[in-house]
Amino acid sequence: MEDKVKGPASYFPSIEKTYGKPVQHWLDLISARPEEKHMETVAWLKSEHGLGHGHANALVAHSRASNS
Repeated sequence: MEDKVKGPASYFPSIEKTYGKPVQHWLDLISARPEEKHMETVAWLKSEHGLGHGHANALVAHSRASNS
């Protein structure tokens, strides 16, 4: 039996389908902004790239957890 993906990564298939770019594209953008606080980066993704709050939050959470 396959383990179901949990946490922020569970949003990844929907993010790729909705925005037409691979998750790595978004993670690369986020990693280029290490000086920002979590919610600042979420707000930037929403305002500059049109991501929904849940998708932006999941990407930032995953990126920050992976980099710590």
